[in-house]
Order: sequence, then C-alpha cells, then structure tokens
Amino acid sequence: MKPFRRAGHVASLVLGLAGCGSWESVPDATPDAREAFSAPHKAETMSPADVLRAFQEDTVTDYRIGDGDQVNIDVVGRAELSGPQVVGPDGNVTLPVVGNISVRNLTREQAASAISKALGKYYRDPFTTVRVLQYASNRVTVLGRVEHPGPVPFDTPPTLLEILSKAGVFPLIRPEQVLTSCAVIRRDRILWVDIGRLLGGDLQLNVQLHRNDVVYIPDASDRQVFVLGAVNKPGAYRLTSRMSFVDALGQAGGATPEAHKNEIHLIRPEKGVNLQVSFDEVMKPDPNLSLALEHGDIIYVPMNTAARIGYVLQKVNPFMQAWMIRQMGTM
Repeated sequence: MKPFRRAGHVASLVLGLAGCGSWESVPDATPDAREAFSAPHKAETMSPADVLRAFQEDTVTDYRIGDGDQVNIDVVGRAELSGPQVVGPDGNVTLPVVGNISVRNLTREQAASAISKALGKYYRDPFTTVRVLQYASNRVTVLGRVEHPGPVPFDTPPTLLEILSKAGVFPLIRPEQVLTSCAVIRRDRILWVDIGRLLGGDLQLNVQLHRNDVVYIPDASDRQVFVLGAVNKPGAYRLTSRMSFVDALGQAGGATPEAHKNEIHLIRPEKGVNLQVSFDEVMKPDPNLSLALEHGDIIYVPMNTAARIGYVLQKVNPFMQAWMIRQMGTM
C-alpha cells in the first residue's frame, strides 16, 4: 500500500471512530435566530411609567371603615345608644331602636352623620361621634415566595417595603431565593415592580399600599437554563433576572480547552430557534450583540474536530492504538 493511501485509510478510520462515538450531534443554526434572543425593553417585563404614576397618585387620605373594624359610637346624652361595636361582614352596626346602619367604606365623620340621621327619626337633634378602636379590615395579602404568606394587618397605610419586610422577604433566609420582581394587584390593575431597583434606592417604586391590595412575589427557583457540551461543569443553572449568556457560561466553569468557541449554540426549544454565536463576538462591547436568556434555554458548546479525534484515541483499546502506531510507522 502506498504511504499516502495508507495514511488516508488511517485518517478515515479515526474520523469514522470519532463519528461513531458518543458525540451529541451539533444542530444546525436557524435563520434570523438572533431576534429571538434580543434583550426586551424594560417596559415589556415591568410596568410602564403611566401605570406606576397611577399607583403613586392613588393615595389614601381619610380612613374608611371596613368589615371587622371595632368602632366606638358615642351619642351625646344617650348612654344606652353608645358603646363599642364590631362592624359585621355585611358592613353594618346595630343600634337599639333603629336597627342596622351601614357604615362600610365610610369615613368616621360620614359614619357619625349616617348614625345621627337614622336616630333623628326617633330622637331630637342627636349628635354622634365615631372612633375606630381596632383596624381589623386594614389588610394586605402577600402571596408567593415569602416566609409568612397571608394577610398582613396595618393601622396606617404601609409602603411596599414595609409589607415585604413584615411578610418575611428580608433577609434572604434560603440561599435559593432570588428576588427579581413582585406584583401589586389593586382591583383590576397590576403594577410589576423591579425589586432590584427598589432595593437599590429607587423610592418611586416604594408605592403606598391600600386595603385589600395583593402583593405577589413569584417563585424563581424553578427557572433554569442548561449549559451542556464542552464546559467544565455541565448542568442546569438557576436563571436570574440579570443573567447573561456569559454569566451562564461562567457558572458552568467556562469552556474547556477542547471547545469549539466559534460555534457555540444558544437553543430555545420553546420557539424552535437555534442561534450560532462566537465567544469572541459575544465578548465585544456592542449592545446590539446582547443576548437575553429565558427559562429552558440551552447553551451547547461543541468540541472541535481535533479534540474529538484526540478523545477517540484516548478511548480506543491499546491493541488498536498499537496497530495505528505501526501503520503510521510504515508510511
């Protein structure tokens, strides 16, 4: 056999072994994939400025009586009509002679006026005052990833930070907690707040909360990205709000020396797109090259061809290695 022909047979054998090994096939890139991985505008993930402004302007001035509140009714000169009352689940208080009087969502002055009007049918010029003894209806409900979910009572309208503190969000007790955002739900409106900005001192986001508001902190512990292939620590990694492509690759220990850094694949199975990128390209300080990760994304780093051949040579049994060496020596 001629030397060049024999060398060709050996090279074909090595490449054939490399192809038949336990290699994951490198998928082909899909056209126009970069658009799917472009970073969204802040308004797409957090509430726009007009929604925040509406929540800021929607402030509480006079307290309004609610169900479960304990109030003291004082009818001047009428001890039999005076005394503490608990507002029922129907929003009413009950007085002798007149029966039920609705005080739900009334200020103290409005409640006193309503009671005096009802008594006026039976008494001459009654004068009434109403005082709140216990604010049982002042509640904000906190749901999601907190230590103490459920209703949080308050006497005066609290801020978002105060409620989060009472619910046990701070300090972070579990290492897997990743605070990203929270939602303030008020009737038919939702305000999404960036907790990172709030804790960073953006007090515009520290909105005043109202009775019956719901604060929801989503659980981010199950949001993951997968880094596979020629990396030092392949596996699943928790996706945080500010994680970048480079961050995810760094958590996986970076690419190995055998990696093909010019053909890294960023795959989004949910949308069926596959973006092929070069590591050097991603490291350029160009904002147009920013890649935004989503839950379920896969970063796959393939081996280069030379590394595959070297790997196969390491795994081939000693007899095959000796045969290859002899064949190469006779060329």
